[in-house]
Amino acid sequence: MKKILVIEDEELVRNNILEILDTVDFRVIGACNGGMGVQLAEEHLPDLILCDVMMPELDGYGVLAALRNNPVTATIPFIFLTAKGDKTDIRQGMNLGADDYLTKPFRRKELLGAIEARLIKHDTLYQGYTREPSRAVAPVRDLRPARPDSLYYDQLTNLPNQLLVREQFDPLRDRTSQEGGWIAILCIGLDRFKRINQTLGHEFGDRLLMEVAQRLSQGVRRGDILARLHTDQFAIVLAWGSDKGDRRSVSALQDYSSRSTAEPLPEAIAQPILDRLTQPFCLENREIFITASIGISIYPQDGEDVDQLMKNAGVAMSYAKQLGGNQYQSYTPTLHSESLDDLTLETSLRYAVERQELQLYYQPIVGLEEGNIVGAEALVRWHHPQQGMIPPVKFIPLAEQTGLISAIGEWVLQTACNQTKSWQAEGLPPVRVAVNLSFRQFNQVDLSERLVRILDNSGLDPRYLELELTESILVQNVELTICKLKELKSMGVKISLDDFGTGYSSLSYLQQFPFDLLKIDRCFVQDINTNATNAALTHAIIQMAHSLNLKVIAEGVETSEELAVLYENKCDNIQGYLFSRPVKAEEFKQMLQEGKRLDFQPERVRHLTE
Repeated sequence: MKKILVIEDEELVRNNILEILDTVDFRVIGACNGGMGVQLAEEHLPDLILCDVMMPELDGYGVLAALRNNPVTATIPFIFLTAKGDKTDIRQGMNLGADDYLTKPFRRKELLGAIEARLIKHDTLYQGYTREPSRAVAPVRDLRPARPDSLYYDQLTNLPNQLLVREQFDPLRDRTSQEGGWIAILCIGLDRFKRINQTLGHEFGDRLLMEVAQRLSQGVRRGDILARLHTDQFAIVLAWGSDKGDRRSVSALQDYSSRSTAEPLPEAIAQPILDRLTQPFCLENREIFITASIGISIYPQDGEDVDQLMKNAGVAMSYAKQLGGNQYQSYTPTLHSESLDDLTLETSLRYAVERQELQLYYQPIVGLEEGNIVGAEALVRWHHPQQGMIPPVKFIPLAEQTGLISAIGEWVLQTACNQTKSWQAEGLPPVRVAVNLSFRQFNQVDLSERLVRILDNSGLDPRYLELELTESILVQNVELTICKLKELKSMGVKISLDDFGTGYSSLSYLQQFPFDLLKIDRCFVQDINTNATNAALTHAIIQMAHSLNLKVIAEGVETSEELAVLYENKCDNIQGYLFSRPVKAEEFKQMLQEGKRLDFQPERVRHLTE
């Protein structure tokens, strides 16, 4: 796995780049200034460095000069990141030995393309050379004879790489075309492999990849191409000719399919591969289960060249992952269109914060004892300049997939705290603001420091901030989660468990975590007045929460009848369309100014429940 150092003094930009690289499984290191960047480069010897030009103390030119003067770091590929794109600046960097320039703002595709080009060129130029980190001497040629074809093979698995696939594809295509046959490319991606690396370490992950390669190689036919594309992705290139003398098409395909007919469909090949990979792997006395997603493209209908076919197979594989993984999908033009739409939307989302396209809406939380507003949940909305309002269900998953959720989540926290403090400064009744934390945010090593900075910047008393977490976030590492929650609680903020009851382990974990509030999911509140099961569950949840000294908020309350049942069961707070939809900050402020209250009478409520 390639290691990349990012030297950038602007925290938001640095974090965005680190998130992008992390999503494609580079090992990433971040440095907030030039001096630290030089130190980390000498310590970790990255495979490539991305460096901002304009930085205080030691700028990018100083960093590059220091690294090029050190024989140990002299050959590391170096790409400048700059908002200044005139020829003089570029020439200055090139004279110092820079390999490339990226002008801000740049797109994800531009960044990854520049990195890939530099890494391929560097590997080609320095094939057979090694860097010795312990001695400051010039690179020494490895005394072992270099394999003449080492450029074409993956170092970890010894499988062919993309370069060999490209070189072998054209002759295969020409031969198959003459025979009137066809070619299938299967792009195979392991599902949630990053989690294995994060939990068990990269060394364990590498061993698992070697086992996966071995298992895949046992199922391919002689003459097919099995390659490792990058990190956790593999490809198989299969070809069939119409010539009946091609004996591969029947007897040697039994590993792929139970069909004994002449030429099996790629779908019949993909399922046995999935079945093979779902069998447990035993490594270091540990049993590991994995699944994979497979995308299939066919020559010639899905592409005329290998790049187009690989790209389309990758699109189909991504779609299989979106559907939950452990399945295969064949490419269709519709998938490509959707993929382009997602890519366009992703590019727009990257600039949404700085272009002030994101807004916070606030949905009031009402106390049932007095009927007044006691808080609000902050909900992010995106108003795209061309497409109008983008539904959260569309852009939030995209933000999570691309890593943008961390930057967006931090903006939400800061904006919500600033707004809440602003209302208080205007003399409005103090209310608590609830903000959802994503999985990535909660697992940031410096979450507490970030939160302290946000609260200090806004001047908001921590007791008026509530952090909402879902069960799926909490159960990843229970002991670590408990420690982190206690650390957050010590700062004075409130912690709530969101969507309670929708997970599998809610009851068993509830006592372990230091929560303040519990939110009953909408699925239990809906039709609670007519659904006996929902009513019984809600009653039990409220009683249990109160026995643990937790306050309860019921979400999605839309009817007076639902409110009546919740009131009778002594629910503490509600939120939902019965009182108000999510509204802009100005509208919520007006509610506070006017002292808007929940219009209900206990006598009437009792009548509704009888």
